[in-house]
Amino acid sequence: MSRFAGPNTGAAVSALPASIDETLALLKGAGYVADRSLATVLFLALRLQRPLFLEGEAGVGKTEIAKVLASALGRKLIRLQCYEGLDVSSAVYEWNYAGQMMAIRLAEAGGGVDRARLEGDVFSERYLVKRALLQALEPDAGGPPVLLIDELDRTDEAFEAFLLEILSDFQVTIPEFGTVKAEHPPIVIVTSNRTREIHDALKRRCLYHWVDYPDAARELAILRAKAPQAPAKLSKEIVAFVQAIRKEDLFKSPGVAETLDWASALVELDAVALDPHLVSDTLGVLLKYQDDIQKMQGSKAKELLDSVRAEARR
Repeated sequence: MSRFAGPNTGAAVSALPASIDETLALLKGAGYVADRSLATVLFLALRLQRPLFLEGEAGVGKTEIAKVLASALGRKLIRLQCYEGLDVSSAVYEWNYAGQMMAIRLAEAGGGVDRARLEGDVFSERYLVKRALLQALEPDAGGPPVLLIDELDRTDEAFEAFLLEILSDFQVTIPEFGTVKAEHPPIVIVTSNRTREIHDALKRRCLYHWVDYPDAARELAILRAKAPQAPAKLSKEIVAFVQAIRKEDLFKSPGVAETLDWASALVELDAVALDPHLVSDTLGVLLKYQDDIQKMQGSKAKELLDSVRAEARR
């Protein structure tokens, strides 16, 4: 039982999709073009109340899934952005030490201090500063929130181990306060760019899905949904070029996010089709490493573009 007071949110479960097709439609209605395998594992995570662990290259849309899901379901999105050195006080809770000290001094000034009662007062919810993970366990009138634990691979193994209790039992143990357990589990999305391996103990508590780069048809559908202002011919050429450039030996291939940024940039330049000079001049929108840009500029950009157009004519 949660130690936090709040409204009963059990009825919110009825808002969840009842099938894989409904999950696909839910995502599509919120502007996310998903493949069936992703919709399947997301549907199962919702039905089984299990965290969903999404792994893949940066920019393929892992974080966006949590944002879209929260928007489509009308739930609060609570995001924990991970980074090196993230600890419990930043991610879960800390005590309002200044407030506690003030309470202690006021009690002592009044005389006749009951130390057991005072200890209970200063370690009460009143002085508890709730961070993202603790907030996600609280009851909410709109239904259990979507908890996004983003880029877990940026943290260290000690923090990863701390998450095991939350992901398996949806609870947090605070030594001075007690155990806080969610009345209704939050919808948990964990993402990783795989800059390091995540421990099996954490993965076992989740359903797993690798989010890959989309094929040409799905990337074109994403581009049309997210950048409808781009001319049809330009959109097709953008997708074909990006699909081709991902086959090159690059330090970092462009993700879907870069495809969308490039399309927006080209629209701003009033482009209706690609040409080698335009590609070379705007590669900094698509690629983020100078070595990759140098490799793709000039004659290589023309060669790829010619290859893409020859393939389109077949």
